[in-house]
Amino acid sequence: MAKARTQFICQNCGTVHPRWVGKCEGCGQWNTIVEEDPMGGIGGGPGKTPKKGRPVALTTLSGEIEDAPRVMTGISELDRATGGGFVRGSAVLIGGDPGIGKSTVLMQAAAALSRRGHRIIYVSGEEAVAQVRLRAQRLGAADTDVLLAAETNVEDILATLSEGKRPDLVIIDSIQTLWSDIVDSAPGTVTQVRTGVQAMIRFAKQTGAAIVLVGHVTKEGQIAGPRVVEHMVDAVLYFEGDRGHHYRILRTVKNRFGPTDEIGVFEMSDKGLREVTNPSELFLGERNSKSPGAAVFAGMEGTRPVLVEVQALVAPTSLGTPRRAVVGWDGARLSMILAVLEAHCGVRLGQHDVYLNIAGGYRITEPAADLAVASALVSSLAGLALPSDCVYFGEVSLSGAIRPVAHTAQRLKEAEKLGFSQAVLPSASADLPKGAGMSWAEMESLPDLVARIAGSKGALRQKDDDD
Repeated sequence: MAKARTQFICQNCGTVHPRWVGKCEGCGQWNTIVEEDPMGGIGGGPGKTPKKGRPVALTTLSGEIEDAPRVMTGISELDRATGGGFVRGSAVLIGGDPGIGKSTVLMQAAAALSRRGHRIIYVSGEEAVAQVRLRAQRLGAADTDVLLAAETNVEDILATLSEGKRPDLVIIDSIQTLWSDIVDSAPGTVTQVRTGVQAMIRFAKQTGAAIVLVGHVTKEGQIAGPRVVEHMVDAVLYFEGDRGHHYRILRTVKNRFGPTDEIGVFEMSDKGLREVTNPSELFLGERNSKSPGAAVFAGMEGTRPVLVEVQALVAPTSLGTPRRAVVGWDGARLSMILAVLEAHCGVRLGQHDVYLNIAGGYRITEPAADLAVASALVSSLAGLALPSDCVYFGEVSLSGAIRPVAHTAQRLKEAEKLGFSQAVLPSASADLPKGAGMSWAEMESLPDLVARIAGSKGALRQKDDDD
């Protein structure tokens, strides 16, 4: 009889190893490797004989298409991030740093849905019932009909959910606390997390109830546990934000029923999370228009235009290797912009420290921010403040050319609404608005931008000499 093949899986990151080792090659943690039977057990016992399967019905691709039914919370920023509300029968995973507001926004959503007549069940595995009630009182949700339970056993939770009327939304806080009787491992391990999530997803698909799972994150900001959990669920949302700021961003990174580049913006207060309908005003609220090294970037988050300030500081260095510090942007892309400025524009930054920051703790992933970053760098090096009523956007290539980006009209419309009258953008931009109240300068290459900033500095000096 052939010996059952076993695997050695890291209980911290889920990396599979062919044999036991003391240190995981995936995450670098020690003594986290556990021998696991691929048939479902721990310890590598004999595998179970699979039972005979049953044939399933086959169908064709043609047929009527129905829109996925959704449960809208009434919290517009949360509904925007989920693509229009929670889809019935779906599983949503929400992650974020401790204390960032995951449980808060879910309690507010549960209360809002309960007021609309939906049956909501909130299962807490980390807090007692009294603690959850205290939060509900602080958020003004204690008068709703949200059903509450404090339980961590998967079988007991499923038995509770199966009783009575089918719930419209089930919140599990959190998946790392779930444990099942069929798995011989501690709660929070890879096997337990995977088993618990599989059971919850199976319940959601069979009953049509929407399941929201709260997940812990690692120090790198990723969902703790196996990455296979993110592949199993229908949507993955991340809470972003800095403890030094009051706002929070709910970013969609996966959504099978909607766009994957939407964000919801909230502001933390003593009464919970408050919606921010115009995030551009929030990110530009403390802007100093007379400071050099600051450029306003007109970006896009999904279907929403967002204006944010890019701050740069270029200072002479006393070190052999200049420092490159980045907050809110890609450090490798900053190195590329610095190389293009030095190679094609003659801007010497090899003897300068460079610090780049996105105001308000916001994080930019769009390549259209290249032009704004380059403008801020040149402005800081020249010591000249850029025009306070001008926005910048465009992608910079390695040849120094400025490439066009999408949604030009929406970016300009948002900038005009906030009082900006100028824009610097790529020369080949499409869908430019006609008859707009803004003026714009079209740039073909990065040297044109440097010449524009240097020319404005020369004009300023000439004006000072005349005075």
